[in-house]
Amino acid sequence: MPYPEEMVAPMRAELTSIGVQELKTADAVGTAMANKSGTALYFINSVCGCAAGSARPGLALALGGETKPDNVYTVFAGQDSDATAEVRKNILGFPPSSPSAALFKDGQLVSMVERHQIQGYSAEQVAGMFGQIFKLAAE
Repeated sequence: MPYPEEMVAPMRAELTSIGVQELKTADAVGTAMANKSGTALYFINSVCGCAAGSARPGLALALGGETKPDNVYTVFAGQDSDATAEVRKNILGFPPSSPSAALFKDGQLVSMVERHQIQGYSAEQVAGMFGQIFKLAAE
């Protein structure tokens, strides 16, 4: 059962306020995924502590860097189930986890950041990891 929207709205806003585009439906994800040129990051948001303490702040720090994806999207696990499932259909081979992030280049998955790579790390460490994968995808 989803959390009340008034509870998750600030968690959504942490990303949308910095320009991350929220996708709430499977159709919206499908439309975004249909654009196969350039780089796109799909961030699977969550209400958990590591999303609040490391993942969202780490992503925000990384997006303030010099190299960033052409497009950055977010879906909210446990809230926007159809949208989250649609993203996960495109990252086969990785177990569902949230928070997590999938980076695509020209429509191909090039990097995956799973929860176990976020949990227990600081926002600065997570930002560094995001920064590295952004640079690799830009090459």
